[in-house]
Amino acid sequence: MDLEKQKRIEHRAYLFWEAEGQPHGRHDEHWHRAARQIEAEEEVRITEKPKKKTSERATARRKKSKR
Repeated sequence: MDLEKQKRIEHRAYLFWEAEGQPHGRHDEHWHRAARQIEAEEEVRITEKPKKKTSERATARRKKSKR
């Protein structure tokens, strides 16, 4: 696991811990939940296709209409 990803998981786990009233002894639960969420977010980013910029779409339309 790269350091950046580990830091994101750590921060998310900390937010869970705070949101739940800072309970003692639930570090692993918070860590694993955060890790699962981060992994799911990364998978979504990988499977999403980048959207074309508006200017690229306008250029493509102009080229089509000239034909």
